[in-house]
Amino acid sequence: MRQPHGQTPHRAEALRLVKVTKTYGTRADGGTGAGEGTAIRALDDITLSLPAGTFTAVMGPSGSGKSTLLHCAAGLDRPDHGLVMVDGEEMTDSAKPPRGEAALTRFRRTRIGFVFQQYNLLPTLTVAQNTILPLKLAGRRVDRDRVERTLTAVGLGDRLGHRPDQLSGGQRQRVAIARALVTEPSVIFADEPTGALDTRSARDVLGLLRDAVRIHGRTVVMVTHDPVAAAYADAVQFLADGRLAGHLGAPTADAVAERLAHLGDDVATGV
Repeated sequence: MRQPHGQTPHRAEALRLVKVTKTYGTRADGGTGAGEGTAIRALDDITLSLPAGTFTAVMGPSGSGKSTLLHCAAGLDRPDHGLVMVDGEEMTDSAKPPRGEAALTRFRRTRIGFVFQQYNLLPTLTVAQNTILPLKLAGRRVDRDRVERTLTAVGLGDRLGHRPDQLSGGQRQRVAIARALVTEPSVIFADEPTGALDTRSARDVLGLLRDAVRIHGRTVVMVTHDPVAAAYADAVQFLADGRLAGHLGAPTADAVAERLAHLGDDVATGV
């Protein structure tokens, strides 16, 4: 797909994290020494590189750091330490003064797309209006023909004037995917995008995410707990206790489930 005017071409490396650490809480109550330490290291020295044009699933048990990793990589949260690069450009670097919120927002709007479990559609806007909202917010020109083609590609060409409450859950998630695609981002982050869907709708949504990679050349990073969903990806990165705990290429649902069952062993042995 052609790059929008003024946007830099995609580089070979879509996403790089270097020694990313994120801690929540404090080590003692009010610094008085009273009570137990409450600091939780959600991410512990994560270094990861993802090539452009790939589909990666991120998996791990509850509390392993999956969503924190996605939020830090997507610029929705700032790591305490480390470097995050998107499309070859630094987004956050703990060694330098932080970007202002306005600059970070502009960066996200041009380089990053989002798909969330709860769709995040505005109920008063139509399908077409929800889809073009990121372009409007970024002050970019809206190509109505391309918007319509994008919605047609996700199976909503006849739903442009409908509002979210007139759509099924699967259709709402299709709108969210179209909204992520229409800005032509370098990376699309998807946080449990099929968690609220039935099996058939989930399969359709996962196929659309895979098409975003294979047809449109996007890079997709998806957090999921479902081995079947992970099998749609090119590779799986496993997390446990905030650390990388393994990698699986060309995943199958059975192989993913087997690896998940042994994550503790992988962390203990440094796999």
